[in-house]
Order: sequence, then structure tokens, then C-alpha cells
Amino acid sequence: MRRTNNYPYQPLNQQPPGPGPASHDALEAENERAAEELKQKIGALKSLTIDIGNEVRYQDKLLRGIDDDMDRTSGFLGNTMTRVVRLAKQGGGARQMCYMFLFVLVVFLLLWLTLKFK
Repeated sequence: MRRTNNYPYQPLNQQPPGPGPASHDALEAENERAAEELKQKIGALKSLTIDIGNEVRYQDKLLRGIDDDMDRTSGFLGNTMTRVVRLAKQGGGARQMCYMFLFVLVVFLLLWLTLKFK
């Protein structure tokens, strides 16, 4: 017993072989139609595959750029933290750290107010 519910194709009607060339021509026309449908589907899949490949290359380029930016930012942040630690170890560094903290706090407060009332 053949289950056709799960398959996208429908089997051809089996006609008893006969001397009529009409049945042969009908089968040939059906084969040509099926071949043409298959050709169109293959073309669509090829186009889709090319588009996916282009998208993957574009995304890879973006990710490489982000990776480079993160490397540069991490180096910049590491240098900055080294300077802050060196500043804190120097004499009078506590006062300068307090000023820096207050400056950052004021900047964030101004940004928050600007964004809230914009």
C-alpha cells in the first residue's frame, strides 16, 4: 500500500500497454512538463544558494571588522586602565581619582538628562 499523503508527487496512472502511440505521446509530454518544472526548481535553488553565499561573505566581512574594532578597543582600554592604576599609586592620586569620578558622574548625568528630555 502506497502512502501519498507524505510525498509531494503523484504517481502516473498506469494504463495497460497498448498499440496506441497516443499514450506514449501523453507520457512523453508529462515527462517534458516534469523536466521543465524540475529545471525551474533547480534554477531557483541555484539562485538561492548564490544569495546565501553572498550574504555569508558579507556577514563574515562585518564580523571581521567588529573583531578588529574589539581588539583595538581592548588595547585602548588596557592602556587606559594601566594609566589609572599608575595615577592611583602616585601621591595625591586619591584626590585626582575623586575628581575624575565626579567628572564621569556629571557627564553621565548630563547625558541622561539630555536623552530623557529630548
